Amino acid sequence: MNQDQQYEQAAWKKVVHEIIFEADTKLGKAFDVGLIILIFLSVIVVILSTLESAEEKPFITIFYTLEWIFTILFTIEYILRLMVVRKPLRYATSFFGIIDLLSILPAFIGVLLPGSGSERLMIVRTLRLLRIFRVFKLARYLSEATALREAFFISRHKIAVFMTTVMIVILIASALMHVVESSAGNEDFESMPSAMYWAIITMTTVGYGDIIPITVVGKATTAALVLVGYSMIIVPTGILSAEIAGATKSGSAISTRSCPSCTAQGHDKDAEFCKKCGEPLSNHLHDSK
Repeated sequence: MNQDQQYEQAAWKKVVHEIIFEADTKLGKAFDVGLIILIFLSVIVVILSTLESAEEKPFITIFYTLEWIFTILFTIEYILRLMVVRKPLRYATSFFGIIDLLSILPAFIGVLLPGSGSERLMIVRTLRLLRIFRVFKLARYLSEATALREAFFISRHKIAVFMTTVMIVILIASALMHVVESSAGNEDFESMPSAMYWAIITMTTVGYGDIIPITVVGKATTAALVLVGYSMIIVPTGILSAEIAGATKSGSAISTRSCPSCTAQGHDKDAEFCKKCGEPLSNHLHDSK
């Protein structure tokens, strides 16, 4: 292969990479919008195919045809993504690479396991529900998803401390209720796991009512735990809101450019290298209009 052919091949991959992985160009935006529509339609087909009437003609033929149309389109997309990245294996084993594979794999497994037995049929029907994972593909195309992920990442230590505090409160309340209620003959609190289940349900203010304390101490603990739960709901919300507001005030310009090597996104518009793997980014000037 001569130098001109190598340049043409590299240029072709670069253009396709910008269309598929990025949204700063008109073609990239159109591709993302079209793919979002396909994902929504395919998920609707999966949901409707679980109805009893979907197993009857002509609906079964319609759903089967639509599913294979979606599968073929998503397979083409998946192959193109593997072709245009520098390290296909890294993308294939990434979160979105696995999601892309799960979105097409059930249809092909259904062909490989065509048996008519009821046991085999149940396996195929269960695998078909994996197509619902296509909804996770939407996260790639939501413009605010990067900011939300960054806020989660920055505040991960604060959230970890908050969750640790919640677990401590649950353990203390569960131990107290287990001792008090089981001593009073309440069979619902005979074990710590059941007491912990009660504490979680009570603290989140869900209150199914399937486990009820019968002692005065138990009822007082329940009331206190409900109040604590109400007050603690606002803590993670406040942490994330502060981080998102801080990111907005900083005014850092983030583009949708994707690293050709590791497919990481969320780079600054003037960035020259990937912030995750250090590989050079494209110097192409995107049309942001």
